[in-house]
Amino acid sequence: MSTPPDQMPSSTASSRDDRNIATLTHLSGFLFSILVPLIVWLVHKDRADKTYLVREAKTALNFQLTVLIGYVVCWVLTFIVIGVVLGWLLWLANLIICIIAAVKVSADGSYRYPFTLSLVD
Repeated sequence: MSTPPDQMPSSTASSRDDRNIATLTHLSGFLFSILVPLIVWLVHKDRADKTYLVREAKTALNFQLTVLIGYVVCWVLTFIVIGVVLGWLLWLANLIICIIAAVKVSADGSYRYPFTLSLVD
């Protein structure tokens, strides 16, 4: 027996899946840096039905690239000792901001990172 057209699953299932993937993309930035946001962006960037997911992946990717640049600066500054402290602060900030982003995307659907360079458009 087939499902009547008025009881077919709506496109909200797709957006719910996209929101879950976006949440994991933001959260995974802490553990895998640019890897997961880059993969999600590259896989979905040419699909017109995945604009939300592409936008969130680019946002997470830009933030993780900014953090990566920050780690390089901290590494250079370790030669004058301040880089060690700044590296730990950057690590902690990345953890906290990734968790906040994942929670916001899960609840509201979108998040804009503070202090992010727009490197990927």
